[in-house]
Amino acid sequence: MHIFCAAFPFALLIPVCCSAATSQMWEEWKTQHNRGYSNQTEAALRRAIWEKNLLLVLTHNQEASAGKHSFVMGLNHLADMTAEEINERLNGLKLEEPLRFRNGTFNDAASLSIPESVDWRERGLVGPVRNQGSCGSCWAFSSLGALEGQMKKKTGVLITLSPQNLVDCSIPDRNFGCNGGFITKSYSYIIRNRGVDSESFYPYEHQVALRTQTRHFGSNGKCRYSDKGKAAYCSDLHILPQGDEAALQAAVASVGPIAVAVNAMLSSFQLYKGGLYNVWLCCLKRGFIRMARNKKNLCGIATLGVYPIL
Repeated sequence: MHIFCAAFPFALLIPVCCSAATSQMWEEWKTQHNRGYSNQTEAALRRAIWEKNLLLVLTHNQEASAGKHSFVMGLNHLADMTAEEINERLNGLKLEEPLRFRNGTFNDAASLSIPESVDWRERGLVGPVRNQGSCGSCWAFSSLGALEGQMKKKTGVLITLSPQNLVDCSIPDRNFGCNGGFITKSYSYIIRNRGVDSESFYPYEHQVALRTQTRHFGSNGKCRYSDKGKAAYCSDLHILPQGDEAALQAAVASVGPIAVAVNAMLSSFQLYKGGLYNVWLCCLKRGFIRMARNKKNLCGIATLGVYPIL
């Protein structure tokens, strides 16, 4: 993930937003993120939003340099959108109640010896960082990320799976394509279908610019699943106790990557660049974010933890 970030002294914040330097930064940002707008009115609106986010980033990073924050922010590809637009277009996860009546739960936290740290990337259980584009398909990426890890543990081979397969084909299981879905229903589809295709066989189609006034630029298409492309399967799923960070920690340590959902509605999250994300209300490095533990379920990180059983 490429991020353009400028750091200026706090005293220069207001002058910068009215200067030629800001115009140059704006043009460089548009070039970097391949931005184009339909008319001058749209361009002016997007620049105004971008400048507001620029001030937010500069102010936050100035405070971070003074030790007030543990993470920094940057002008990423979402910087010309409001927080409300981002939430409407990209935050497609849906929650089910009551979770306690779903399939088995993980209750072994107290009996496990938890290592000081675990990084499943180093053990080859985590695939490449990916971009959901303009489709509210976060639920599909999250569920498949956990399944990829379990398949790697079983077969020794890490294969990137197809979120497009889930977007297109799991609507009968009460998912809604680019308009959102459930992690649990993703696994229900895979169980019912007896498999899911690989990314190489069923490629993702929504890696496009986030530039439209419609609710979702991406859309689900006709289901094209084929057994020829089948790369993974599962027979059941486990849901962790809701809000239990100890159970989540134990599951990550003993099972592998876990599918989770977080509240990404804050601008500080959407424009996150690096460091330990630790805010009262709710670190991106090479596409990964570091979330603080034991902060009263920060951003709902332990609200919905799920992993598949092969």
